[in-house]
Amino acid sequence: MANQKTKTAPEVPIKILLVDDNDSNLMTMEVALEGEGLVFFKANSGREALRILLKEDEFSLILLDVKMPIMDGYETAELIYERDKLKDIPIIFITAHDYEEAAMFKGYQAGAVDFIRKPFNPEILRSKVAVFAELFKKNRLLKQQEEKLQIINNDLTQLNLELEHRVLERTIELENLNHQLKALNLSKDKFLSVLSHDLRNPFTALLIAANKLSEDPETLSFEQIKQLSQIIHRTANKMLDQLNEVIDWAKKQSQKAVFNPEKIRLILGIEESLEILKPNASQKKIKLQNRTPKDIFVKADSLMLRSIVQNLVTNAIKYTPQGGSVIINAESDDHMAYVFVEDSGIGMTDETREKLFGNGDNSSLAGTNNEKGSGLGLLLVNDFVAQHGGTIDVESAVGKGTTFKFTIPAANVK
Repeated sequence: MANQKTKTAPEVPIKILLVDDNDSNLMTMEVALEGEGLVFFKANSGREALRILLKEDEFSLILLDVKMPIMDGYETAELIYERDKLKDIPIIFITAHDYEEAAMFKGYQAGAVDFIRKPFNPEILRSKVAVFAELFKKNRLLKQQEEKLQIINNDLTQLNLELEHRVLERTIELENLNHQLKALNLSKDKFLSVLSHDLRNPFTALLIAANKLSEDPETLSFEQIKQLSQIIHRTANKMLDQLNEVIDWAKKQSQKAVFNPEKIRLILGIEESLEILKPNASQKKIKLQNRTPKDIFVKADSLMLRSIVQNLVTNAIKYTPQGGSVIINAESDDHMAYVFVEDSGIGMTDETREKLFGNGDNSSLAGTNNEKGSGLGLLLVNDFVAQHGGTIDVESAVGKGTTFKFTIPAANVK
């Protein structure tokens, strides 16, 4: 496999600062160090050395003469190291004196890393300078690697932030989708509950009337046949109208127009709700009375109001014995209308009453005859009343009957 040449970045020169008040000494050091790939800057005094250091960057080493007029090498070193950008440049002192302990201590205290005695051995000088030049290269390479690593780390941090942002966006999307699915599921349950509770009893009335017509029509008089036919016709038409309204309501739910309150004369709204239940009451000879005052108006969703009344009255008929009564009455103040559905039925125990509208076993009503419902009707009633900002309560006693009371916003008559 052929060797591939890789491009390398051009080498940055290794800069050495030579400081000596004698030009011949400067020349001698430069000659001794030639051929090592170094770039030299020369100064004849400490002040000149400082000026060069302020203009130029990245010196790998300073060779500094100790004995100089005006400002010696120790003072020069102290001034150099006072500046943060210069304090990491190593200094080798060049001295013509013996290495006295006090002088060496002063030099190291000033910042020296080594001493070389004049006249110096060129090999020793080259060797020491080469060490610092190589150290400078390594440090510069390390710095470059750190900068590259910092760039990579910054890129990774940015990428991580972007990923976190994307994950957060997806999480929010999934949560919104989950909420939408829950809302759709709730709408479906409400739709099925409305269908179940609003249409089941009319179907029962239809079946009873149809059975009477089909079982033994010869024994029925013309008036009885006419009456049963009218019940079937009226109930079927009512069911069709009610079914169409429920379907329209379901469509509004899918369009998020779930709650559509309007001004309704309460007695008419209740009378319309009771119309489809009259055959059921008639079968048990139960008196179904609407005693609602004519001057009460409410702000209500017509379909929800009908569902509330029909569910409560259906339960009342279901748990009222033959010949009993179910009475709907109402009163109002400036803010709310109070609707009462009172029956003379079998009543319920305190335990059963406490479970209504709650998280118990979802029993609807259970009296002494052990009849039970699914609980969906009353849960739906509770939900619809709550959407109107109202409340619902129940009073009951076994063998004496039950009264449901719910509130709904009153509307100004004007």
